[in-house]
Amino acid sequence: MPLVRIDGVTPSSSRGFARWFRRALAGFVLMALLVVGGTAFRVWYVARADERPQADAIVVLGAAQYNGTPSKILEARLRHAYDLYEAGVAGHIVTSGGSQAGDAFTEAQASTNWLVSRGVPAEAIVTVGIGNDTLRTLSAVSDSVGAQGWNSIVLVSDPWHSLRAATMAEDVGMEVATSPTHSGPVVQTREIQARYIFRETGALLYYRLSKNPADYIGGAGL
Repeated sequence: MPLVRIDGVTPSSSRGFARWFRRALAGFVLMALLVVGGTAFRVWYVARADERPQADAIVVLGAAQYNGTPSKILEARLRHAYDLYEAGVAGHIVTSGGSQAGDAFTEAQASTNWLVSRGVPAEAIVTVGIGNDTLRTLSAVSDSVGAQGWNSIVLVSDPWHSLRAATMAEDVGMEVATSPTHSGPVVQTREIQARYIFRETGALLYYRLSKNPADYIGGAGL
């Protein structure tokens, strides 16, 4: 029996289109899963790294501070930066991060005060109190580092934030190695770690697509 045409479409061509659409959709879903899975793996992999090349400066990304006292997250970063400085990784530390409305201190000022109280000479610290998200903070750091004639940095942040922060730092012109802290609230349990990996994967993909910081997606007290 001949196939009946309905509005110029035969049943066989309709079935062929449906098969093509299902295959295209399956291919798209598979590609999306590979991209997301590959990004999550990179977030996890960089989080485990501890790069300590000789560099011009150690850069500590800011986090919350309370009336000049670093939060537990920020203190963990500062302790790690201090250890890197004591190990001779770099002769200078750059503290970073702005302030929220009503704050008496910037994150950078609170960080500098903490380091000085531990014996780091004030002249070895550059305080960059600008920026309320990772991208703007790193842009301000890049300007300051460049003004000093420096370029290479070792970036200190939380493990899961390291890949996104390093990507941004490279985008604003710095030569970056990462040495994340492996202490503090963000590494206490596997559940917390998994949550931050998930959030940072989304934030990094968003940044790569939009070149916007997306700290509201992946922020960890940033």
